[in-house]
Formats: sequence, structure tokens, C-alpha cells
Amino acid sequence: MRFSPQQTIIRRYLLRDGRISSGYVARVVSDDERGLLTWVDSGHATVQRVTADGGPPKLLSCNEKVFEPTTLTPMVWRSTGTLMFSPDDAAHSVWWFFDENREFTRWYVNLETPGRRWAGGRDCVDQSLDIWIDPGGNWEWKDEAEFVDYTGRPGYWDAEEAARIRAEGMAVVERAQAGVFPFDGTWCDFTPDPTWQVAKLPWWWDQTPDQSSAVPPLIEGATGAPMK
Repeated sequence: MRFSPQQTIIRRYLLRDGRISSGYVARVVSDDERGLLTWVDSGHATVQRVTADGGPPKLLSCNEKVFEPTTLTPMVWRSTGTLMFSPDDAAHSVWWFFDENREFTRWYVNLETPGRRWAGGRDCVDQSLDIWIDPGGNWEWKDEAEFVDYTGRPGYWDAEEAARIRAEGMAVVERAQAGVFPFDGTWCDFTPDPTWQVAKLPWWWDQTPDQSSAVPPLIEGATGAPMK
């Protein structure tokens, strides 16, 4: 399954028990043999889990997360515009972060399970460990303590799986330091079509893949400036 350019989809991260953890409404830039490239701009709709008091579950300990009730809540993307690229069958995605002037600042590598596509978007499971990479190839792990804390716990990854996740991250770092695709300047000068509207939360955001026959392809007729 391939998505059409300008189509609105939702990129969902699932908990390991199958529940939705978060979702980002995104505009499809391209979808080809390299993978799926989407754009999430400031103000785009998201859904995020919050605790009973409205706080982010990320601040809870692993033990607290087992028992603390959480609820999915509509929010908006408060960061600047971000490209999200998911290579086909890869256990990671690469995000391009831009500043308020649309200048590229750095890459973010999200380590995750290979994605599953459905009519409304793409699903995967986050693996906690992430990487920041600057344009010069300097890099650092993100959320390493959380990743270590989850390792070996029931329902998460064991030591062997953790080693594979780290190896995936290091392979991406090596490509970045070598300056090969997608770290060769590709999309660093990306400019979104100025006619694109803020992407709202579609009614089917929480559909399961077996319900997705009812999901329409949302495509806005954006024919303005070409995309780089």
C-alpha cells in the first residue's frame, strides 16, 4: 500500500499491548521505494496520553506506568515544522527538525518497530531509545536511562533485543557520519506547499486496520509552490 502525495494520514505509536500511545496527523510528501515521507507542521493535530491529573506519562516510573490510568487527549504539534521519514521495513524513522525560519537544525532518529500500514496511516511501536544528530555528524543518545529501565521487564525487550535495538541505532549513526542518504542533504531545504492547511484530527484516527475500509483518502488540492 502506498499513500498519495498531499494525503492526510495519521502516524500512530502503539503501546506493546496494542493500545494507541500517541498519534500525529501528517501530510504525505512522497511515498516511494525509499519509504514514506510526511510533514507535521506547527498546529497540526495530535493525540497524546495523559495521566488523570493531565500530566505526561513519560514522567512516571516504569512501575507507575503499569498501574496509572491514562487517557488519549487531542492536542496540537507545538514544535516547528518537522519531516518524518520511515524507510520501508526499517526499525527506525528519521525526522528533520527546522527552526521558525524553516532552516534545518538537526535530525532525530526514533528507534521503533517496522511500521504496519493501513488505509488511514501507519502504526508502529516505539522502542524508547532515540538519537540526536547534528549536521556535522555529532550525535548523542536520547532517553537512554528509560530504555535501560525497560530492558528485561515483562512486556518489553530482553537484553538480546536491546542489543539489536542499539545496533540499529549505531548503523544509522554510521550512515549519518558517512553522509549517505538520507543524511546527504536530502530534504534539508524542504519547503512545504504554502496552500496546505493545518491538518485536523480525522474522525477515523482511532480505527483499527480491520475497520479501515470506511476510511476515505483525505487529499487537499494543493497546487501552489512546488515541493523541494
